[in-house]
Amino acid sequence: MLAKAFVLIETAVGRNKEVANALKKQKGVKSVDIVTGPYDIIAVIEQENLNDVGDLVTSKIHPIAGISRTVTCLAIKST
Repeated sequence: MLAKAFVLIETAVGRNKEVANALKKQKGVKSVDIVTGPYDIIAVIEQENLNDVGDLVTSKIHPIAGISRTVTCLAIKST
């Protein structure tokens, strides 16, 4: 079973479109939505296991220029 997570992302002012485009290019990122509220972007990611989710977030998502902060929410059950 794939591990799924929602990554809530805060971006620097005016960088949300640039960050969203960079996220869409990452393998394992299934969807990217620019949203309103306390976060600027919500990305849905899927990987083979939880370790791979962590690796994707820390090695591929965190280094994207324009990202200020992320919160990763692991999905424990899909309906």
